[in-house]
Amino acid sequence: MKKRYSITSLALVLLLGLAPSVFAQQGLTPDTEVTTDKRAQTGMKFLSTSVDPRASALGSALTAEFQGSSTSMFYNPASMAFMPGRFSAGGGILQFIADISYTQASVAFRPGGGNLGVVGVSVVAVDYGDFMGTIRANNDFGFVDTGVYSPSAMAVGLGYARSFSDRFSAGANIKLAFQDLGSDFVTSQDFDTGATIATDSYSTQTVAFDFGVLYSTGFRSLTIAMMARNFSAEQTYVRERFELPLTFQIGASMNLVDFSALDPDMHRLQLHVDAQRPRDFSEHVRFGLEYTFMGIASLRGGFEQAAVSEEQGFSAGAGVKVGAGDFRIGADYAFTDFGLFGAVHRVGLNLGL
Repeated sequence: MKKRYSITSLALVLLLGLAPSVFAQQGLTPDTEVTTDKRAQTGMKFLSTSVDPRASALGSALTAEFQGSSTSMFYNPASMAFMPGRFSAGGGILQFIADISYTQASVAFRPGGGNLGVVGVSVVAVDYGDFMGTIRANNDFGFVDTGVYSPSAMAVGLGYARSFSDRFSAGANIKLAFQDLGSDFVTSQDFDTGATIATDSYSTQTVAFDFGVLYSTGFRSLTIAMMARNFSAEQTYVRERFELPLTFQIGASMNLVDFSALDPDMHRLQLHVDAQRPRDFSEHVRFGLEYTFMGIASLRGGFEQAAVSEEQGFSAGAGVKVGAGDFRIGADYAFTDFGLFGAVHRVGLNLGL
């Protein structure tokens, strides 16, 4: 008798086949048999920071979000294909550890009545604050001040997503990433007179790519997805070479109300789970839970790096969304515990048509 396989079965088999590679540990080097940790192997780490308050409150486990928005470009651009309405925009700020601040904004729309997919633009800007520069000198202090410098970073992205059926979509995001560690640094100075001999500037830029796919299995509201972020060529700062924080992840999400007698128009309890394999960090699982009442008020909680981070802990947040006709506007807040570094706060606004 011939066996018949559904698309859902094949998709689940594919995910199970990839799972060993996602969780496989590269803990021992072949020549020394010494346990190693993946740390400090990448640059431009701002590209892997979660900037959206809703996503962050859910442990950043938003790979398998089915009805996305413009902020999906930061997590899985394929989700934009099923965003409600024809226009979506969002923005927010993040007060990170060590007084580092992030600002993000995104816009997405459906040209041609929706038959041409969804196009979006995103921006992330980072302000690292002010630092006092010094250089070694032959004086009583052993150094002289070279003035204040202010490192910064920015990424501008162009995203595109398209649905190929009412259950499957794919998307990509191309972004120009720029990082400036400071300009006009004094790199050589006369030890006796303090006169400047040479200066230099430290900045670099590159193009990076994100790719994602998303599939609604047809089993109740179960959605699965795959995503790869920050594909890029190797970069160089002076003599040091580094790569961007390339990350592979698979995810699933489902409305747990499907298994209850509750009215789905009144209650929604969405579970999000991601398995992530970063280039410079331990493989780990992210998860989040979001309860929404009448599509208006939401409460959220999650873990982004449970059991693998010594400082980053539980995230929580809330959001509200109201609308009239096709117009929708919402506000979100997220709190993340960072142990010795204190709390990290994110706030954001979003709207849609």
